[in-house]
Amino acid sequence: MLFKANILTGLFVAGLIAANLLGGKIARLGIIDFSVGILAFPITFLVTDIIGEVMGKKKAKQVVYIGLLSMLFVIFMTFISIHLPTAARSYITHGEFAKIFGISLRFLIASVTAFFFAQMHDVWAFHYWKKVTQGKFLWLRNNLSTIVSQLIDSVLFMFIALWHIPSSIISIMPFLASYNTSPQFSAVYVVTLLIPWWILKVVMAAADTPLMYLGKWWMLKDKSYK
Repeated sequence: MLFKANILTGLFVAGLIAANLLGGKIARLGIIDFSVGILAFPITFLVTDIIGEVMGKKKAKQVVYIGLLSMLFVIFMTFISIHLPTAARSYITHGEFAKIFGISLRFLIASVTAFFFAQMHDVWAFHYWKKVTQGKFLWLRNNLSTIVSQLIDSVLFMFIALWHIPSSIISIMPFLASYNTSPQFSAVYVVTLLIPWWILKVVMAAADTPLMYLGKWWMLKDKSYK
């Protein structure tokens, strides 16, 4: 079972990194524009729910901490790679590389903060509902915890990364002016952006419910801890 947990942890880290590396592309589905990172990120909540259901809250939290450290490491290595001088023989120019992998400080802070608090809430909520339902209604526990956690992730990321900081706050903390966004990103506008993103995440969370049952069955099929 530990080996299977390690496989899921690897999938968790892969989904997390993919969501951050690929998230710069905005795709269109019908009338909704969304970051393609949304396609990979929901797997992280599914993994922690499967591991939490089978192996407990403590193990699920450990996966979140592993993901956080992995995310910080990738961010650090990306930062170093962008700022190293580019060789003349490189097939990609410095500007092209920086455009693909570069990310502002606000986006970095937003990504890490949203990930950590959303995942920790997901672990807590899943086990809270497990206690309330006495271990029954797995589909309900999976969806309730994930839907709220995805909302937390969306709100924290969108506001930290995009919200235009009011002049009243800038006057108190002038250093924030260097990291401010366009005035068009008012609180109301940010909300109009995050709602369709969150709805899409909710749909995806509901769609992966069969995978929750499949993952639990797969984990328990072999009860050996070797």
